[in-house]
Amino acid sequence: MMRSLYSGVAGLKTHQTRMDVIGNNIANVNTVGFKGSNVQFMDVLYQTSQRAAASNPNNGVGGVNAKQIGLGTTTATITKELAGTGSAETTNNSYDLMLNGDTFFIVSRGNMNYFTKVGAFKKDGAGYLVTGTGEMVMGWQVDPDNPTQIRKDMVSPLQVESPENMYSEPQATTKTYVSGNIDKTDEAFEDNGAHVMNVTIYDKKGYGYNVKMNVRQNNTADQNTYTVSIASITDGNNQPIAGAATLSGNQLVYDADNGKFIGVGSNNAMGKAITLSINDDSFEPIEIDFSNSTMYATSSVTSLALNRGDKKGLDGGRKVGKLDEVNINNDGKIYGVYDNGEEKLLGQIAVARFTNPAGLEAIGNNMYQTTQNSGDFDGIGQEATEGGGSMSQGVIEMSDVDLSEEFTNMIITQRGFQANSRIITVSDTLLEELINLKR
Repeated sequence: MMRSLYSGVAGLKTHQTRMDVIGNNIANVNTVGFKGSNVQFMDVLYQTSQRAAASNPNNGVGGVNAKQIGLGTTTATITKELAGTGSAETTNNSYDLMLNGDTFFIVSRGNMNYFTKVGAFKKDGAGYLVTGTGEMVMGWQVDPDNPTQIRKDMVSPLQVESPENMYSEPQATTKTYVSGNIDKTDEAFEDNGAHVMNVTIYDKKGYGYNVKMNVRQNNTADQNTYTVSIASITDGNNQPIAGAATLSGNQLVYDADNGKFIGVGSNNAMGKAITLSINDDSFEPIEIDFSNSTMYATSSVTSLALNRGDKKGLDGGRKVGKLDEVNINNDGKIYGVYDNGEEKLLGQIAVARFTNPAGLEAIGNNMYQTTQNSGDFDGIGQEATEGGGSMSQGVIEMSDVDLSEEFTNMIITQRGFQANSRIITVSDTLLEELINLKR
């Protein structure tokens, strides 16, 4: 009877432990990134009143099993399923991130690396990416020798909005191209008239200028050659620039039979572009590509247009850019988008993967640290897309607690607790009957 009392006490303790875990799970049903815990029981020591004996055919005696009385139950494990992914909540915040897969964000405090599934990040006063409690988000920096690539070295704090990242440098225009069609019957060419083209160009400091160019039809019988000239180049105040501007060539030639562009220059030295040079060190020579223009009949309307940049949109120049927004790809690469159209790589968020995620130790604030049973962090990490995972921007991972499951477990735990309390009650009644034998 005394054994049953202690078994009942052990059962009460283990069911109370399970109830504590269930209560914690339910309390964190709306905690961002929370991972619920599960409790497993196991039996404990047994008291053996008779050991097992082997059979002895010579004596005609069969084998006997051991007689053991169990001494209750105890908690075997309390585990978290850290490799899973909870439901997603859309926030549209640029620095709210969610990991899809069994990886963890790497954060640091006091030169110690910790790990979390919660990607509710923000920027601090110095432009670093941090958690809500001030831990720095770790990742890889841009390669200083190649600003379009990431240097995958030891992880370090990501200063996404550093002073140098808040602006993008200006770029001088070096290429333009002409698109559209010339119609030789356009009335604009009559009486030595011209078709006018405009484009904005930039100097090395990012100042914008308006270039106006005229295209005139040459006085030839076939009407398939045209002359290009500079009408004006003015600054933002509509004032002419000080430096003189020249063109390396100015004669456009089209095929009189099919209307296709032949080239710029004389028949002896045809090219596809002319070069605009401005006698001012603030400007770069600007190539003007005419190869995309044509000379077809189009209802006597000429549609030639001068476009900044080449046909791929490159080398068009730009003003000084101010950081407008931040985009984070599914592999963790962070790009700054500036109001001058430039997109610049700012860094990459690295993640950690462990052999046994359940072996990580929770230390509060939704963070974990490594243990001898989790596997080590190599200090470098990996991309979020390795192993089939990904990173989503503008969403955060919610708790994975299933209330229906937790309430079911609560009922089971309650009944188990009640049953174990009855063990103690009945054992006490038996002891009372034993004491009453004296009467």
